[in-house]
Amino acid sequence: MNNEDNGSSAVEELLKDDNINEVSKGSQVKKQAINKEYVNKLEEERIFLFKTVKRLEEETNVLRALFNKSHNELEELKKPSLLIADVVSVHGDNAIIKLNNGNKFYSYMNSDTRKNIATGDSVLVDQKSLNIIDKIEVTDSFEVEKYVIVDKPTETWSEVGGLKETINELKEVIEMPLLNPELFEKVGITPPKGVLLYGPPGTGKTLLAKAVANSTHATFIEVVGSELVQKFIGEGAKLVKEMFRLARRKAPAVIFIDEIDSLAARRMETGTSGEREVSRTFMQLLAELDGFESLGNIKVIAATNRIDILDPAIIRPGRLDRLIHVDLPEEEGRLEILKVHTRKMNLKRVKLKEISHQMDDFSGAEIRAVCTEAGYFAIREEREYVKQSDFLDAIEKVRIDEEEDQVHIFG
Repeated sequence: MNNEDNGSSAVEELLKDDNINEVSKGSQVKKQAINKEYVNKLEEERIFLFKTVKRLEEETNVLRALFNKSHNELEELKKPSLLIADVVSVHGDNAIIKLNNGNKFYSYMNSDTRKNIATGDSVLVDQKSLNIIDKIEVTDSFEVEKYVIVDKPTETWSEVGGLKETINELKEVIEMPLLNPELFEKVGITPPKGVLLYGPPGTGKTLLAKAVANSTHATFIEVVGSELVQKFIGEGAKLVKEMFRLARRKAPAVIFIDEIDSLAARRMETGTSGEREVSRTFMQLLAELDGFESLGNIKVIAATNRIDILDPAIIRPGRLDRLIHVDLPEEEGRLEILKVHTRKMNLKRVKLKEISHQMDDFSGAEIRAVCTEAGYFAIREEREYVKQSDFLDAIEKVRIDEEEDQVHIFG
């Protein structure tokens, strides 16, 4: 019995040991799994912290760059402004400079700056000491370009209708001297410098000037006379001078001064300060037209509706030599203008001769307005073509609008 009991107890001990070993193995596996999961979490946390630090470093670099840029800009803004002066002459390490107000100074410049400075250069100078800091390249631009229109016109003589005699005169005075100057040299005469186009509004004076500029391949410089009249003393005269300098640089050129009566009205002995400034600007214009410096291949065309108020000095020979009257077109001229403006219109059973007969005392601008209004009548009726009745209705509309304007102006 004792032996059996001892045997069974031994077996139980062995089983117990096996269970303990299995439990310990299971706990080790579980512990290893827990450790692996913990390591994975730490790795994920490390990666997250690494990315966060990297992002913060990038943001720090961006902020540092923005700070440095703002700091540098602020430091630049704190610096005093520099003056622009012209170098009159150079004397070793010194130079005589001239400011815009006309004052001259004997200024110092360092040896590095001295190598690049020559007479006639533009330089930057300190406000207090007026010593030369550096050379500056000033663009070769003109202030007058803000007030004028400079372009190459595309208008041709074929777009000008009903002004045959006027066109022939312009060709003789403007086109021929620019295209064939040798003819005048052989004959031994000097061609006219300019032309004055005068007549009612809307008769095609601007169109004529653009067409002659196109036919001569010249630069077209257009300016309104009132734009040359400035507020401060001397500014208007300066603009006139710069306008002719610009024309010489872009020659051959045609200068077209519209509404010249606002600048060249008859001068009076007494007047306000504003009228005196207008007179100064006008005298500069006279000096440019008939001064010491030749105009060469520059032609001047002026236009006005009020030739009766112009100063005689502007229309005397040697300045605006030729006076060309641009009057309202006759019936034949109206028909030519009508053909020009209806060239691209889709017409259906339209008799242009009858329509031109109805437009008595109409200017070229009013004829163009009639064509436009006729097109609107067709559009309102959802048609793709214009018929005779559209033109007749347009004529009445333009005539009524003109009469209403006259009543409004004259009471």
